[in-house]
Amino acid sequence: MANHMTSRYGGQQGSFAESLAQFAEQAKDAIDEVFREVVIELGTSVIRLSPVDTGRFKGNWHLSIDNIESVTFDEVDPTGQDAIASLIASASDLTAGQAAYILNNLPYSIPLEYGHSAKAPAGMVQITLARFQQIVEEAIRNNQV
Repeated sequence: MANHMTSRYGGQQGSFAESLAQFAEQAKDAIDEVFREVVIELGTSVIRLSPVDTGRFKGNWHLSIDNIESVTFDEVDPTGQDAIASLIASASDLTAGQAAYILNNLPYSIPLEYGHSAKAPAGMVQITLARFQQIVEEAIRNNQV
């Protein structure tokens, strides 16, 4: 009877526990990947939507993990490509359970968010947050186990 049960319910290797452990690891990896994908899409969105004068504002978006930094940068990045590349690199080791902060500490970031630029009258963060559920659902679809 034991052999019948093992062969019937034990998976291909005869070990239900191994199959379950493998699924658990795949699920954990998928959750981590969903988290990374969401953070990258949120950051990419706010960077792309940011208005450009000199490009310093776009160049000051950055990802901070597990703490809120109060730094600013002198980088000028009118296209936002450098800021996006840096964000992607910083997010590559993120795992579920960590806190990810997408920050721009320039003193004029809040006025820009609230419409003080004709180039981004609806802000960047507000528009991105309106898409949050869609971003999460897409990341989940992309990383199903």
